Amino acid sequence: MNVSSPDTIRQELEQSRALVDAELERILPPEQEYPSSIHKAMRYSVFAGGKRLRPTLCLEAGRLFGGDEAVLLRVGSALELIHTYSLIHDDLPALDNDDLRRGKPTSHVVFGEATAILAGDALLTLAFEVIAHAGVQAGDGFAARTLRVLDELAHAIGTKKGMVGGQVVDLESSDTTGDAARLEYIHSAKTGAFIRAALRSGAILTPASPDDLARITAYGEKIGLAFQIADDLLDVLGSQAELGKTIGKDEQQHKATYPAIHGIEASKRIAARLVEEACDVLQPYGERANVLQGIAQYIVGRKQ
Repeated sequence: MNVSSPDTIRQELEQSRALVDAELERILPPEQEYPSSIHKAMRYSVFAGGKRLRPTLCLEAGRLFGGDEAVLLRVGSALELIHTYSLIHDDLPALDNDDLRRGKPTSHVVFGEATAILAGDALLTLAFEVIAHAGVQAGDGFAARTLRVLDELAHAIGTKKGMVGGQVVDLESSDTTGDAARLEYIHSAKTGAFIRAALRSGAILTPASPDDLARITAYGEKIGLAFQIADDLLDVLGSQAELGKTIGKDEQQHKATYPAIHGIEASKRIAARLVEEACDVLQPYGERANVLQGIAQYIVGRKQ
């Protein structure tokens, strides 16, 4: 397996982040636009930092199958709006009650709970508007493809096996270490479903074949779970300076996590195995898949 070096992957992520940040600047209303209070809150959280991993996965999946760069960037950037909405709401006192995110005070600390809730709502709504408009403006059959993307994302962030469902079960698992089956549901739904959807969205926007879509789906499912296992490990092994958020909260709240149920070393092995399997899925694409394979390796080695 010929995977891009860690330095190359970091450069790719930085280049992608710059592209996405520029697109987000074009998408988001300016701070001074009335009502300015909500627009300030939206922009505060979106531009607080972050790796822009989900937009990058959308871009790279689309590039793998020959997608239109402008459409991929527009849709991928909308995914970051959804991701930021989820972080704003996760941090609220009624949920995870965090005061720090990406090294900065969380939205509700700066703007108050009511504005933070509405900022999250606004980002989610704007994301679907951006994706719908991207398909209409692109023409040449893109409207049908973006409709499929909208359906994909609605399921990925919904209540069945999506982000909201995973969050609910996570909340219900407080004060208990839970069990392995429940834990896998939480991680696959709360985090993994949206990562998988980011990749599938990129592929759906291209002439990818059913076999291509099946491979990118399998890759997404594996790295989505690996990402959350790595997150669990960072909550135990990382530092606040590295992560930019409060650490050790999972243990304090007796949350169901991989280290709590499987132990630290076994969790590391599970994450590494998932990444290896994810990379193997993309072997048929040869060097064209180097970046996606490198991102999979990056996920388990990241410090933040």
